[in-house]
Amino acid sequence: MYKSIVIGTGPSGLTAAIYLARANLKPLVIEGPEPGGQLTTTTEVENFPGFPEGIMGPELMANMRKQAERFGAEFRTGWVNSVDLSQRPFKLQVEGHGELVAETLIISTGASAKLLGIPGERDNIGRGVSTCATCDGFFFRGKKIIVVGGGDSAMEEANFLTRFASEVRIVHRREELRASKIMQDRARENPKIVWSLNRTPLEVLSGDRGVTGLKVRNNETGEEEILETDGIFVAIGHTPNTKFLNGQLATDDHGYLIVKPGTTETNVPGVFACGDVQDQRYRQAITAAGSGCMAALDCERFLEGNSTHDWSVSL
Repeated sequence: MYKSIVIGTGPSGLTAAIYLARANLKPLVIEGPEPGGQLTTTTEVENFPGFPEGIMGPELMANMRKQAERFGAEFRTGWVNSVDLSQRPFKLQVEGHGELVAETLIISTGASAKLLGIPGERDNIGRGVSTCATCDGFFFRGKKIIVVGGGDSAMEEANFLTRFASEVRIVHRREELRASKIMQDRARENPKIVWSLNRTPLEVLSGDRGVTGLKVRNNETGEEEILETDGIFVAIGHTPNTKFLNGQLATDDHGYLIVKPGTTETNVPGVFACGDVQDQRYRQAITAAGSGCMAALDCERFLEGNSTHDWSVSL
């Protein structure tokens, strides 16, 4: 029996673990096979407060993990195959560890950016391929870049990237865009944005210094062409990592966990959500960390009046 189990080890989960451990709640943190979240695929983080020269993403995550361990957080690695939230204490089936039981849960499993699934894409994440304009746009000052996508997020990222790039080319596999009219109009009125519609991305091309181009197929002619570029931003959406919950928590139409406004409380008492799994608007390391702090404080206050276990005996 654990007082609290944290699922996920991105900025939100590790911050929650730090706060819970400092409150002497001895949390168990479950990390998947790729611990650290999306920051482990980011080469340099320049917008996390406290690091004026920037810090490597994996190093930042490693430091946060060490900080949580220093205060007594326990870590285990494995997939959470299922959870039972029908009653407290909650039960989790974790690969390699069997059944684990907890009075409270903090879910910080994040959201995975959808990728194109073409050759050269994954190999060049952090070397010119990105899924976050606000994270990496600064590195492309005065350069030509491509945004792949046709929805509102793609139009928004393209407009944002024109602050840095000399040219932003939008590549979309159809002639029509899915974005709202106001977002389309805003993009079309931007003189730095050019269009390559009705093109299907086939391969990310790269050299010693990173991305050099995107091979596409012209869907009208069937011919292949290479669009030269210094960077490719994939903006085709995110998928919140909530499948293991099997619909036991309330979600919005996109699958993101719904929390009570101003808190991290889900619709099940004792279950809290933080980070990108409940945030489709900001998706930043610093906002994720902040919500992790909120989740830990919400969890601590909940335990003060809702414990189902006599901890004076086991501790």
